[in-house]
Amino acid sequence: MVDIKVLDKIIKETISAIEKSQEQIYAIAESATIEYQNVKKDLEKVKNQIAKVIKEVDLLQLEERKARLRLVEVSRDFRRFSEEDIKAAYENAQLIQINLVKLREEEKTLRFKRDHLELSLRRLKETAQRAEQLVSQVGVALQFLGHDLNGLSEKLGDLHDMQQLGLSIIRAQEEERKRVAREIHDGPAQSMANIVMRAEFCLKLLEMNPGMVKGELISLQQLVRQSLNDVRKIIFDLRPMVLDDLGLFPAIKRYVEEYKNQFNINVELVLLGSERRFETSLEVAVFRIIQEALTNIRKHAKAQHVVIKLELITTRINVYIKDNGCGFDIDTTKPKSDGSGYGLVGMRERIQLLKGAMTISSAPGKGTEISFWIPTDN
Repeated sequence: MVDIKVLDKIIKETISAIEKSQEQIYAIAESATIEYQNVKKDLEKVKNQIAKVIKEVDLLQLEERKARLRLVEVSRDFRRFSEEDIKAAYENAQLIQINLVKLREEEKTLRFKRDHLELSLRRLKETAQRAEQLVSQVGVALQFLGHDLNGLSEKLGDLHDMQQLGLSIIRAQEEERKRVAREIHDGPAQSMANIVMRAEFCLKLLEMNPGMVKGELISLQQLVRQSLNDVRKIIFDLRPMVLDDLGLFPAIKRYVEEYKNQFNINVELVLLGSERRFETSLEVAVFRIIQEALTNIRKHAKAQHVVIKLELITTRINVYIKDNGCGFDIDTTKPKSDGSGYGLVGMRERIQLLKGAMTISSAPGKGTEISFWIPTDN
Protein backbone atom coordinates (compact mmCIF):
# COMPACT_ATOMS: atom_id res chain seq x y z
CA MET A 1 0.00 0.00 0.00
CA VAL A 2 1.19 3.54 -0.72
CA ASP A 3 2.79 5.35 2.25
CA ILE A 4 0.78 8.58 2.30
CA LYS A 5 3.20 10.35 4.66
CA VAL A 6 6.15 9.71 2.36
CA LEU A 7 4.12 10.79 -0.63
CA ASP A 8 2.99 13.99 1.10
CA LYS A 9 6.62 14.76 1.94
CA ILE A 10 7.64 14.33 -1.70
CA ILE A 11 4.77 16.56 -2.84
CA LYS A 12 5.64 19.30 -0.34
CA GLU A 13 9.31 19.22 -1.31
CA THR A 14 8.39 19.44 -4.98
CA ILE A 15 6.13 22.44 -4.42
CA SER A 16 8.78 24.05 -2.22
CA ALA A 17 11.40 23.64 -4.95
CA ILE A 18 9.10 25.23 -7.54
CA GLU A 19 8.38 28.10 -5.15
CA LYS A 20 12.13 28.73 -4.88
CA SER A 21 12.30 28.90 -8.67
CA GLN A 22 9.46 31.42 -8.60
CA GLU A 23 11.46 33.51 -6.13
CA GLN A 24 14.44 33.46 -8.48
CA ILE A 25 12.28 34.70 -11.36
CA TYR A 26 10.88 37.40 -9.07
CA ALA A 27 14.44 38.49 -8.21
CA ILE A 28 15.13 38.92 -11.93
CA ALA A 29 12.01 41.05 -12.31
CA GLU A 30 12.94 43.09 -9.22
CA SER A 31 16.46 43.67 -10.56
CA ALA A 32 15.09 44.90 -13.89
CA THR A 33 12.70 47.25 -12.06
CA ILE A 34 15.50 48.69 -9.91
CA GLU A 35 17.65 49.28 -12.99
CA TYR A 36 14.67 50.99 -14.63
CA GLN A 37 14.35 53.37 -11.67
CA ASN A 38 18.09 54.13 -11.74
CA VAL A 39 18.03 54.94 -15.46
CA LYS A 40 14.93 57.09 -14.88
CA LYS A 41 16.81 59.13 -12.25
CA ASP A 42 19.80 59.52 -14.60
CA LEU A 43 17.44 60.72 -17.32
CA GLU A 44 15.92 63.37 -15.06
CA LYS A 45 19.41 64.53 -14.09
CA VAL A 46 20.44 64.84 -17.75
CA LYS A 47 17.25 66.76 -18.58
CA ASN A 48 18.01 69.24 -15.79
CA GLN A 49 21.55 69.64 -17.10
CA ILE A 50 20.19 70.33 -20.60
CA ALA A 51 17.81 72.98 -19.25
CA LYS A 52 20.68 74.63 -17.38
CA VAL A 53 22.95 74.63 -20.45
CA ILE A 54 20.16 76.04 -22.65
CA LYS A 55 19.67 78.87 -20.19
CA GLU A 56 23.42 79.59 -20.19
CA VAL A 57 23.47 79.53 -24.01
CA ASP A 58 20.63 82.06 -24.16
CA LEU A 59 22.44 84.42 -21.78
CA LEU A 60 25.71 84.02 -23.62
CA GLN A 61 24.01 84.76 -26.95
CA LEU A 62 22.83 88.08 -25.52
CA GLU A 63 26.36 88.84 -24.40
CA GLU A 64 27.64 87.89 -27.84
CA ARG A 65 25.28 90.35 -29.53
CA LYS A 66 26.45 93.10 -27.19
CA ALA A 67 30.10 92.21 -27.79
CA ARG A 68 29.60 92.29 -31.58
CA LEU A 69 27.86 95.67 -31.38
CA ARG A 70 30.70 96.98 -29.24
CA LEU A 71 33.23 95.65 -31.74
CA VAL A 72 31.42 97.36 -34.62
CA GLU A 73 31.23 100.58 -32.64
CA VAL A 74 34.95 100.79 -31.80
CA SER A 75 35.96 99.63 -35.28
CA ARG A 76 34.02 102.42 -37.01
CA ASP A 77 35.24 105.26 -34.85
CA PHE A 78 39.03 105.14 -34.72
CA ARG A 79 39.22 108.69 -33.37
CA ARG A 80 37.25 108.02 -30.21
CA PHE A 81 38.73 104.63 -29.36
CA SER A 82 42.33 103.62 -29.06
CA GLU A 83 43.95 100.53 -30.52
CA GLU A 84 43.83 98.93 -27.09
CA ASP A 85 40.08 99.49 -26.90
CA ILE A 86 39.60 97.85 -30.29
CA LYS A 87 41.81 94.90 -29.28
CA ALA A 88 39.96 94.44 -26.00
CA ALA A 89 36.59 94.50 -27.79
CA TYR A 90 37.81 91.94 -30.33
CA GLU A 91 39.24 89.59 -27.68
CA ASN A 92 36.07 89.83 -25.61
CA ALA A 93 33.88 88.95 -28.63
CA GLN A 94 36.17 86.07 -29.55
CA LEU A 95 36.17 84.68 -25.99
CA ILE A 96 32.38 84.79 -25.84
CA GLN A 97 32.12 82.97 -29.19
CA ILE A 98 34.49 80.24 -27.96
CA ASN A 99 32.47 79.75 -24.78
CA LEU A 100 29.28 79.70 -26.82
CA VAL A 101 30.66 76.98 -29.10
CA LYS A 102 31.66 74.92 -26.04
CA LEU A 103 28.23 75.28 -24.48
CA ARG A 104 26.46 74.31 -27.72
CA GLU A 105 28.68 71.24 -28.04
CA GLU A 106 27.91 70.34 -24.43
CA GLU A 107 24.20 70.78 -25.16
CA LYS A 108 24.49 68.50 -28.19
CA THR A 109 26.27 65.81 -26.14
CA LEU A 110 23.69 66.02 -23.38
CA ARG A 111 20.83 65.71 -25.88
CA PHE A 112 22.45 62.59 -27.34
CA LYS A 113 22.86 61.15 -23.87
CA ARG A 114 19.22 61.99 -23.10
CA ASP A 115 18.00 60.21 -26.25
CA HIS A 116 20.09 57.15 -25.37
CA LEU A 117 18.72 57.05 -21.82
CA GLU A 118 15.14 57.40 -23.04
CA LEU A 119 15.66 54.45 -25.39
CA SER A 120 17.25 52.39 -22.60
CA LEU A 121 14.40 53.34 -20.28
CA ARG A 122 11.77 52.09 -22.73
CA ARG A 123 13.61 48.80 -23.24
CA LEU A 124 14.17 48.25 -19.52
CA LYS A 125 10.48 48.94 -18.88
CA GLU A 126 9.51 46.34 -21.47
CA THR A 127 11.98 43.83 -20.00
CA ALA A 128 10.67 44.40 -16.47
CA GLN A 129 7.07 44.02 -17.64
CA ARG A 130 7.84 40.76 -19.43
CA ALA A 131 9.67 39.44 -16.38
CA GLU A 132 6.68 40.34 -14.19
CA GLN A 133 4.35 38.57 -16.60
CA LEU A 134 6.57 35.48 -16.39
CA VAL A 135 6.41 35.63 -12.58
CA SER A 136 2.62 35.80 -12.77
CA GLN A 137 2.41 32.87 -15.18
CA VAL A 138 4.70 30.71 -13.06
CA GLY A 139 2.61 31.65 -10.02
CA VAL A 140 -0.57 30.52 -11.74
CA ALA A 141 1.14 27.29 -12.83
CA LEU A 142 2.35 26.77 -9.25
CA GLN A 143 -1.16 27.31 -7.90
CA PHE A 144 -2.66 24.71 -10.21
CA LEU A 145 0.28 22.39 -9.65
CA GLY A 146 0.00 22.58 -5.88
CA HIS A 147 -3.75 22.00 -5.99
CA ASP A 148 -3.41 19.01 -8.29
CA LEU A 149 -0.59 17.39 -6.31
CA ASN A 150 -2.31 17.85 -2.95
CA GLY A 151 -5.41 16.15 -4.34
CA LEU A 152 -3.31 13.42 -5.90
CA SER A 153 -2.08 12.06 -2.57
CA GLU A 154 -5.64 11.23 -1.47
CA LYS A 155 -6.40 9.43 -4.71
CA LEU A 156 -3.20 7.39 -4.59
CA GLY A 157 -4.04 6.28 -1.06
CA ASP A 158 -6.90 4.18 -2.51
CA LEU A 159 -5.17 3.20 -5.77
CA HIS A 160 -2.04 1.17 -5.08
CA ASP A 161 -1.43 0.43 -8.75
CA MET A 162 -1.07 4.20 -9.43
CA GLN A 163 1.95 4.62 -7.14
CA GLN A 164 4.60 4.45 -9.86
CA LEU A 165 2.52 6.71 -12.05
CA GLY A 166 2.39 9.36 -9.33
CA LEU A 167 6.14 9.21 -8.81
CA SER A 168 6.71 9.55 -12.54
CA ILE A 169 4.55 12.67 -12.59
CA ILE A 170 6.52 14.16 -9.72
CA ARG A 171 9.84 13.42 -11.44
CA ALA A 172 8.59 14.99 -14.64
CA GLN A 173 7.50 18.12 -12.77
CA GLU A 174 10.86 18.33 -11.02
CA GLU A 175 12.69 18.04 -14.33
CA GLU A 176 10.45 20.73 -15.82
CA ARG A 177 11.19 23.02 -12.89
CA LYS A 178 14.93 22.48 -13.32
CA ARG A 179 14.67 23.10 -17.06
CA VAL A 180 12.74 26.37 -16.63
CA ALA A 181 15.10 27.57 -13.89
CA ARG A 182 18.14 26.67 -16.00
CA GLU A 183 16.79 28.40 -19.12
CA ILE A 184 15.97 31.55 -17.14
CA HIS A 185 19.37 31.56 -15.45
CA ASP A 186 21.35 30.87 -18.64
CA GLY A 187 19.18 33.07 -20.87
CA PRO A 188 17.27 36.18 -19.68
CA ALA A 189 19.08 36.49 -16.32
CA GLN A 190 22.53 36.50 -17.94
CA SER A 191 21.34 38.78 -20.72
CA MET A 192 19.88 41.31 -18.27
CA ALA A 193 23.13 41.41 -16.31
CA ASN A 194 25.06 41.87 -19.55
CA ILE A 195 22.67 44.62 -20.67
CA VAL A 196 23.30 46.56 -17.45
CA MET A 197 27.09 46.31 -17.88
CA ARG A 198 26.87 47.27 -21.56
CA ALA A 199 24.72 50.29 -20.72
CA GLU A 200 27.23 51.44 -18.11
CA PHE A 201 30.02 50.97 -20.64
CA CYS A 202 28.13 53.11 -23.19
CA LEU A 203 27.76 55.89 -20.62
CA LYS A 204 31.49 55.87 -20.02
CA LEU A 205 32.16 55.85 -23.77
CA LEU A 206 30.08 59.01 -24.16
CA GLU A 207 32.64 60.80 -22.02
CA MET A 208 35.79 59.07 -23.26
CA ASN A 209 35.21 58.10 -26.91
CA PRO A 210 31.75 59.03 -28.30
CA GLY A 211 32.66 57.62 -31.71
CA MET A 212 32.54 54.05 -30.39
CA VAL A 213 29.10 54.41 -28.78
CA LYS A 214 27.12 53.61 -31.95
CA GLY A 215 28.74 50.18 -32.34
CA GLU A 216 28.17 49.35 -28.70
CA LEU A 217 24.51 50.42 -28.93
CA ILE A 218 23.98 48.17 -31.96
CA SER A 219 25.49 45.27 -30.03
CA LEU A 220 23.31 46.12 -27.02
CA GLN A 221 20.22 46.20 -29.25
CA GLN A 222 20.98 42.72 -30.55
CA LEU A 223 21.46 41.47 -26.99
CA VAL A 224 18.07 42.86 -25.90
CA ARG A 225 16.36 41.25 -28.89
CA GLN A 226 17.95 37.89 -28.10
CA SER A 227 16.83 38.21 -24.47
CA LEU A 228 13.29 38.95 -25.65
CA ASN A 229 13.32 35.86 -27.88
CA ASP A 230 14.56 33.75 -24.95
CA VAL A 231 11.75 35.01 -22.69
CA ARG A 232 9.14 34.34 -25.39
CA LYS A 233 10.51 30.83 -25.88
CA ILE A 234 10.33 30.10 -22.15
CA ILE A 235 6.75 31.37 -22.00
CA PHE A 236 5.79 29.26 -25.01
CA ASP A 237 7.43 26.18 -23.48
CA LEU A 238 5.54 26.74 -20.22
CA ARG A 239 2.23 26.92 -22.02
CA PRO A 240 1.59 27.53 -25.75
CA MET A 241 -1.30 30.04 -25.62
CA VAL A 242 -2.40 29.17 -29.15
CA LEU A 243 -3.29 25.71 -27.85
CA ASP A 244 -5.87 27.18 -25.48
CA ASP A 245 -7.11 29.79 -27.94
CA LEU A 246 -7.36 27.88 -31.22
CA GLY A 247 -7.01 24.18 -30.48
CA LEU A 248 -4.74 21.23 -31.17
CA PHE A 249 -4.11 21.34 -34.93
CA PRO A 250 -3.51 25.14 -35.21
CA ALA A 251 -1.04 24.90 -32.30
CA ILE A 252 0.84 22.02 -33.95
CA LYS A 253 0.80 23.86 -37.29
CA ARG A 254 2.31 26.98 -35.77
CA TYR A 255 4.97 25.00 -33.89
CA VAL A 256 5.89 23.12 -37.07
CA GLU A 257 6.30 26.39 -39.00
CA GLU A 258 8.63 27.78 -36.33
CA TYR A 259 10.49 24.48 -36.20
CA LYS A 260 11.07 24.50 -39.98
CA ASN A 261 12.29 28.10 -39.99
CA GLN A 262 14.59 27.65 -37.02
CA PHE A 263 16.21 24.32 -37.83
CA ASN A 264 15.87 24.17 -41.63
CA ILE A 265 14.18 20.76 -41.51
CA ASN A 266 11.30 20.20 -43.92
CA VAL A 267 8.17 19.04 -42.08
CA GLU A 268 5.04 17.93 -43.95
CA LEU A 269 1.92 18.18 -41.75
CA VAL A 270 -1.26 16.40 -42.87
CA LEU A 271 -4.67 16.54 -41.17
CA LEU A 272 -7.19 13.76 -41.75
CA GLY A 273 -10.71 14.40 -40.47
CA SER A 274 -12.42 17.59 -39.30
CA GLU A 275 -10.86 19.96 -36.78
CA ARG A 276 -12.54 20.07 -33.39
CA ARG A 277 -11.70 20.77 -29.76
CA PHE A 278 -10.85 18.11 -27.18
CA GLU A 279 -10.36 18.04 -23.45
CA THR A 280 -7.48 20.34 -22.44
CA SER A 281 -5.32 17.59 -20.93
CA LEU A 282 -5.71 15.52 -24.10
CA GLU A 283 -4.73 18.40 -26.40
CA VAL A 284 -1.70 19.24 -24.23
CA ALA A 285 -0.58 15.59 -24.17
CA VAL A 286 -0.76 15.15 -27.96
CA PHE A 287 1.00 18.48 -28.53
CA ARG A 288 3.82 17.64 -26.08
CA ILE A 289 4.31 14.16 -27.56
CA ILE A 290 4.67 15.57 -31.09
CA GLN A 291 6.95 18.31 -29.74
CA GLU A 292 9.16 15.72 -28.03
CA ALA A 293 9.29 13.61 -31.21
CA LEU A 294 10.45 16.62 -33.26
CA THR A 295 13.02 17.49 -30.59
CA ASN A 296 14.43 13.96 -30.76
CA ILE A 297 14.59 14.19 -34.56
CA ARG A 298 16.49 17.48 -34.34
CA LYS A 299 18.95 16.23 -31.72
CA HIS A 300 19.62 12.67 -32.87
CA ALA A 301 18.13 11.76 -36.27
CA LYS A 302 20.02 14.19 -38.57
CA ALA A 303 16.90 14.12 -40.77
CA GLN A 304 16.03 16.55 -43.54
CA HIS A 305 12.40 15.54 -44.08
CA VAL A 306 9.63 14.66 -41.62
CA VAL A 307 6.01 13.63 -42.23
CA ILE A 308 3.36 14.09 -39.52
CA LYS A 309 -0.15 12.75 -40.06
CA LEU A 310 -2.85 13.66 -37.56
CA GLU A 311 -6.11 11.72 -37.90
CA LEU A 312 -9.15 12.85 -35.90
CA ILE A 313 -11.91 10.26 -35.79
CA THR A 314 -14.92 9.81 -33.55
CA THR A 315 -13.39 7.85 -30.69
CA ARG A 316 -9.67 8.56 -30.83
CA ILE A 317 -6.72 10.53 -32.21
CA ASN A 318 -4.19 8.73 -34.42
CA VAL A 319 -0.73 10.21 -35.01
CA TYR A 320 1.96 9.00 -37.40
CA ILE A 321 5.48 10.54 -37.49
CA LYS A 322 8.18 9.47 -39.95
CA ASP A 323 11.65 10.89 -40.63
CA ASN A 324 14.43 10.05 -43.11
CA GLY A 325 17.18 10.29 -40.50
CA CYS A 326 19.91 7.91 -39.41
CA GLY A 327 17.60 5.66 -37.35
CA PHE A 328 18.69 3.55 -34.36
CA ASP A 329 18.60 0.06 -32.91
CA ILE A 330 15.51 -0.10 -30.69
CA ASP A 331 16.75 -3.10 -28.72
CA THR A 332 20.09 -1.57 -27.70
CA THR A 333 19.06 2.06 -27.23
CA LYS A 334 18.48 2.74 -23.54
CA PRO A 335 18.40 5.86 -21.34
CA LYS A 336 21.86 6.95 -20.24
CA SER A 337 23.14 7.40 -16.71
CA ASP A 338 23.43 11.19 -17.13
CA GLY A 339 19.65 11.47 -17.49
CA SER A 340 19.52 11.86 -21.26
CA GLY A 341 17.64 9.52 -23.55
CA TYR A 342 14.33 9.63 -21.67
CA GLY A 343 12.43 11.31 -24.50
CA LEU A 344 10.79 8.14 -25.83
CA VAL A 345 10.16 6.91 -22.29
CA GLY A 346 8.35 10.14 -21.44
CA MET A 347 6.27 9.93 -24.62
CA ARG A 348 5.25 6.37 -23.83
CA GLU A 349 4.32 7.31 -20.25
CA ARG A 350 2.12 10.20 -21.41
CA ILE A 351 0.30 7.90 -23.82
CA GLN A 352 -0.17 5.20 -21.17
CA LEU A 353 -1.62 7.78 -18.78
CA LEU A 354 -4.33 8.47 -21.35
CA LYS A 355 -4.91 4.73 -22.00
CA GLY A 356 -3.42 4.85 -25.49
CA ALA A 357 -0.67 2.87 -27.21
CA MET A 358 2.52 3.60 -29.14
CA THR A 359 4.70 1.64 -31.56
CA ILE A 360 8.19 2.51 -32.81
CA SER A 361 9.87 1.15 -35.92
CA SER A 362 13.49 2.01 -36.69
CA ALA A 363 16.82 0.62 -37.84
CA PRO A 364 20.27 2.18 -38.44
CA GLY A 365 20.27 4.06 -41.74
CA LYS A 366 16.53 3.58 -42.37
CA GLY A 367 14.90 6.43 -40.47
CA THR A 368 12.28 6.15 -37.74
CA GLU A 369 8.50 5.71 -37.67
CA ILE A 370 6.40 6.47 -34.57
CA SER A 371 2.69 5.70 -34.40
CA PHE A 372 0.43 6.26 -31.42
CA TRP A 373 -3.25 6.61 -30.69
CA ILE A 374 -5.17 8.08 -27.75
CA PRO A 375 -8.88 7.57 -27.04
CA THR A 376 -10.99 10.73 -26.87
CA ASP A 377 -13.78 9.35 -24.65
CA ASN A 378 -11.78 9.09 -21.37
